[in-house]
Amino acid sequence: MGPIGWLLQWPVRALVLLLVAAMPLGVELSSFSTALGSAALIGLLGTLLIVPFKLLLALPWAVASLGGLLAPVSWLFNWLITVILFSLAAALIDGFRLKNGLSSAVLGAVAYGVLSTVFIRLLGLGDVELIRAALA
Repeated sequence: MGPIGWLLQWPVRALVLLLVAAMPLGVELSSFSTALGSAALIGLLGTLLIVPFKLLLALPWAVASLGGLLAPVSWLFNWLITVILFSLAAALIDGFRLKNGLSSAVLGAVAYGVLSTVFIRLLGLGDVELIRAALA
């Protein structure tokens, strides 16, 4: 996804983060600007750290999933990375807090991932090439 897709999805992901904060999961956000910064940081951390995390977890993943034969194990390792990125963003942003620690991180990351995927697809922002063609 290029910069246009990221810019289109950024406010949607911030609104989803506010929605997650409104749920009783232990995720707290102080304002919409905090949500914008948090969504940007989650995206940036995902871009910068996904490869190092996958390299770090490659051996445990290969052993646990029998070299990729067990798909649910692969899915769990992807969610583990999502939880780590969500927790890291909460630790780095003032006003973004995980009240119940690890349980808030897990529940918040799962809710954020699922809801942002649903909203991005409902709004048609998942296929950036289609948006570029429509605008041209």
